[in-house]
Amino acid sequence: MIAADTSAWIDYSKGVESRQALILEGSLGDGTLVMPTPVFFEILSGPGLTQEAKILITELPKLDILPGFWERAGDLRRTLLKKGLKARSMDCLIAQNCIDHQVALIAIDLNYRHFAKAGLRLAG
Repeated sequence: MIAADTSAWIDYSKGVESRQALILEGSLGDGTLVMPTPVFFEILSGPGLTQEAKILITELPKLDILPGFWERAGDLRRTLLKKGLKARSMDCLIAQNCIDHQVALIAIDLNYRHFAKAGLRLAG
């Protein structure tokens, strides 16, 4: 199982042949891609989302929000901020969702590397 951040989805949807977009495409093809719930929200809220894309995205398996998620996500963000590291709220939610399910994340955003010490596995 593997998940993708919104930035990887944007590259993929624009036809950009980044390493992350290619990994995303491969995982879509082999059925190993799962959708972090916060990424699902971000994609559904995009103004350029077509009805066809919405149907395809909605059919992907989602990573459930597990009990205690909000507390763990808050702790994760606070820990990073105390160290002076960048920790955007949505990135923390995405990272925690993947950490909870032990799913690697395809991400272009280099700020996700800060979450690796908390257990996030990065792909690509």
